[in-house]
Amino acid sequence: MVENKKILMVGIPGVGKSTLLTTMVEILKNHQKNVIVVNYGSLMFDVAQENGLKDRDELRKLSVTEQQRLQQIAAEKISSFDEEVVIIDTHAFISSPEGYYPGLPEHVLKIIKPNNFVSVSAKPEEIYNRRMKDDTRNRDKITLANIKKELDYQTGMISACAVITGSPVRHVFNSEGKIDEAADKIIRAIGL
Repeated sequence: MVENKKILMVGIPGVGKSTLLTTMVEILKNHQKNVIVVNYGSLMFDVAQENGLKDRDELRKLSVTEQQRLQQIAAEKISSFDEEVVIIDTHAFISSPEGYYPGLPEHVLKIIKPNNFVSVSAKPEEIYNRRMKDDTRNRDKITLANIKKELDYQTGMISACAVITGSPVRHVFNSEGKIDEAADKIIRAIGL
């Protein structure tokens, strides 16, 4: 049995990660790859809904202990996927009442055992504009200063993940109108 590749892909809201993932999946499927994208937050929310949570954006307001429990359950589900390529769509951190909580703490990384990390970023101004257009989520106040701080935290958190696991991290800049270029860089970096 061939072992699958688990790719953890992070990006703060507004970097264009969802669009980038759609493009990557299309390219990989055109190259006969059996690929699945798993949204980590959606798996956590599915479990939280069973316990009465109604709004996905409330996940980050749960206690750290409850977030850790939900992360573990989601990680165990992810570790069971057997597709050739499993791309985990997630965040490097969660802005919670206690502060920035790691989206990929060590206990999660040990369960998932990722092969690669991909950190997606974009210009803060582009991120700001994309967030302002997104009325589907209940987000905190948006400022360019906060976006720059989030990008810095993302870089630090994902770098720590790479050190913990020994897996490489590829930082990709997703410029407006250059989605194909960003997707190609990621696919080459992860050896597909």
